[in-house]
Amino acid sequence: MAKHIFVALTGASGSMYGLRLVEQLCLSGYQVTFSASCSGTAVCREETGLDLSGDLSKALQRLHDHLEINAGVTLVHPDDLFCGAASGSSAPDAMVVCPCSMGTLARIAVGTSGNLIERCADVMLKERRPLLLVPRETPLSDIHLENMLKLSRSGARIIPAMPAFYSRPESVLDLVDFVVGKVLDQLGVEHDLYKRWGTD
Repeated sequence: MAKHIFVALTGASGSMYGLRLVEQLCLSGYQVTFSASCSGTAVCREETGLDLSGDLSKALQRLHDHLEINAGVTLVHPDDLFCGAASGSSAPDAMVVCPCSMGTLARIAVGTSGNLIERCADVMLKERRPLLLVPRETPLSDIHLENMLKLSRSGARIIPAMPAFYSRPESVLDLVDFVVGKVLDQLGVEHDLYKRWGTD
């Protein structure tokens, strides 16, 4: 079972997915390293009101307040290539990019490793550790689909942000929880975020 999970939030719409994932992992006792790209920080602020910019310690406190948690997560700058997650010798057990922008997905697919998020994803692939990507874009171009196929063939798991409706969601959080629950399933993390098909 993965104990240390790197969660990255990039510049696609859907910041709530990443934040809810961090919250659930921390509440389940996992160690989370969290990083938001510059565009991810901007989108998160626009969509949720949470400001992850500036001094890391202050941003971490704002994250704690927003998620109503007080431990379990370390916030790192997306350009901090001295972070342990940037090396295979200190790699996390798993990584989730949630949400994953098409730009980030493309750069991971070609191995540019231009920042910590891309480098950590590269480490996951080369070390054959779980890399989960939660793309959030529509419609998808041939380039997007080809990049996803390339990454899937390289070992990444593609989990599109596509909530289901058979559980009869009553709120936006219900929709978010379905997607986050699917991510947790892939990580082997027990949860009760959504009603499973065929259950009462």
